[in-house]
Amino acid sequence: MWYHITHSHHRRRMPPITFTDDDFHDLDHQQHDPMVITVEIENYAVKKVLVDQGSFVDILYWATYEKLQLSDTAMVPYDEPIYGFSGEHVSTRGYIDLHTVFRDGAQTKTIPIRFLIVDAPTSYNVPLGCPSLNTLGTVVSTPHLAMKFPSPSRDILTIHCDQRLARKCYMANLRPQLPIQQTNHIERPPGSGIALSSDDLDPRVGQDVCLEPVEETTPLELLNGHSIKLGTGLDSGERAIITPILVEHTDLFAWSTADRAGVDPLVASHKLSIYKEAQYIS
Repeated sequence: MWYHITHSHHRRRMPPITFTDDDFHDLDHQQHDPMVITVEIENYAVKKVLVDQGSFVDILYWATYEKLQLSDTAMVPYDEPIYGFSGEHVSTRGYIDLHTVFRDGAQTKTIPIRFLIVDAPTSYNVPLGCPSLNTLGTVVSTPHLAMKFPSPSRDILTIHCDQRLARKCYMANLRPQLPIQQTNHIERPPGSGIALSSDDLDPRVGQDVCLEPVEETTPLELLNGHSIKLGTGLDSGERAIITPILVEHTDLFAWSTADRAGVDPLVASHKLSIYKEAQYIS
């Protein structure tokens, strides 16, 4: 007797999701900003959540883990590293399963997410990768800076990017790795009845930090009346070589904006992404 075995493949079904001009809510349409949103975790409104469609994991940074007041025993130990696209690896502390709420006004959708715990300096609280985005059924439109997904009742919910916060995070990531700055950055989601703690969930940005020399310096007076600073770590031989070169080529320094010859636009150019309809303030 022969048995014919067939495998039943159930195709996933989702309601149609479309984007129109009405979905343009960002301030600057000429943008290349990342998708940064707010979600709710453990009765906190967690801002600075990066929607990262290129990541295969969902990450919760250790600084955010602590501010969510999660106990160490809630985390399952796990020490396998994760790897970036260029091969660099980052160590992990463990993982934790947390129900995460995505809100569009009064409508919400809650999904369980397994977060890997990573201890690293960053301007984001949580990067969401493909596992959670696929579970949510998310379709992201980068031109609209918006993401849509079906609710349990099959309505289409929309979450828009916080463009100002996205640019703030981006600029913070460009800074050198300086001590983490704390600021108040947590709000009660509009229309929600959940009780939110007033603790701070912003792991970094907030205060501008000025860069200072890493060692003591001494001034070197130049013939044109200006002076520059040389590190005291230079030995006498190095100082003897550098000093006449600096003195000879004093005219090459730009002591003011008027001394800058400019850069050919064919070499490099800069565009300011500003809100075109903003009014000037005198």
